Amino acid sequence: MDFNVKKLASDAGVFFTRAVQFTEEKLGQAEKTELDPHLENLITRADGTKNWTEKILRQTEVLLQPNPSARIEEYIYDKLDKKLPSKATNAELLGQYMLEAANDFGPVTPYGSTLITVGEYQKRLGGAEREFLHTSATTFLTPLRNFLEGDWRTISKERRLLENRRLDLDICKARLKKAKQAEAKAASEHELRVAQTEFDRQAEVTRLLLEGISSTHLNHLRCLHDFAEAQATYYAQCHHYMQDLQRELNRCANAVGAPLPPAAVCPNPVSSAFLSGQSSPGATVSTSSGQRPSTLAMEQTQLPVTGARKAKVLYDYDAHDSSELSLLADELITVYTVPGMDPDWLIGERGNEKGKVPVTYLELLS
Repeated sequence: MDFNVKKLASDAGVFFTRAVQFTEEKLGQAEKTELDPHLENLITRADGTKNWTEKILRQTEVLLQPNPSARIEEYIYDKLDKKLPSKATNAELLGQYMLEAANDFGPVTPYGSTLITVGEYQKRLGGAEREFLHTSATTFLTPLRNFLEGDWRTISKERRLLENRRLDLDICKARLKKAKQAEAKAASEHELRVAQTEFDRQAEVTRLLLEGISSTHLNHLRCLHDFAEAQATYYAQCHHYMQDLQRELNRCANAVGAPLPPAAVCPNPVSSAFLSGQSSPGATVSTSSGQRPSTLAMEQTQLPVTGARKAKVLYDYDAHDSSELSLLADELITVYTVPGMDPDWLIGERGNEKGKVPVTYLELLS
């Protein structure tokens, strides 16, 4: 291998000289050129962005995947640029075990049929969780990683180069002060002008990169909105599935003439007390068509005791019995409530048809 000995010696000399200058600055034995306040503020802001992005990224990973071993496995596959093998979520595994147990105990027995019902809904919950994890990884985790592994590395590289240019500049200033002869002063002044030019150019490059942190904040802001929306959709889906599961269990219990005791029915995830405390009469729920309503939307759907209003159906709903009204996505119906009615339900009317409808399927209109 062909080594350039002169270049290696020169680089080693430059490194040693910079190290001496840096050490003397730390000991107060040499002057240090200070960066302008604007650039210092940009550097402080960038460091804060990097540190908080790392913390938010790590904690979000813990939130989405509490298992440390699974996180390490995902990290290794990501670094190897390989696709992680698809795995069932915990809820999907639980649902599968329940279905297999039902086959063992007898699917027509009360216990077996209930295991089938609960197992199917557990698998639905697992599917919703899988979709939430995928969406969060794509819209939130990936952009944060891209910043740390892309833009931040570029910024760090240019900042190191700026620090080297500053050290070179201060070395030239020190040489000029020590120069005695006219020829030595002239050479030192020339080196100082060159070092100053290189320092100013690198400071401008670094400043432009650091000012780009504002764009990073805007991008992370959009990602944060996407993450919150994915969470709201996921929790709304879970709430919807659990409501359906409660109705299925009650319907099956009533069919065999053995109603479940109150303690056996899962409590409503959104309490009526919380709803009444967060909503006000006339509040409008805004939800994109075709998406599950967000948690905020469910919090704002309680109507006053009297009065009727129009509502838009968000997605299809099949009535479970004659007291309920089937719904079609995008149709408009009239809804109202009655005293003592479950806050998760409203009375819906379409022409001559009338029946109970679930609030989570509706967008209330003003």
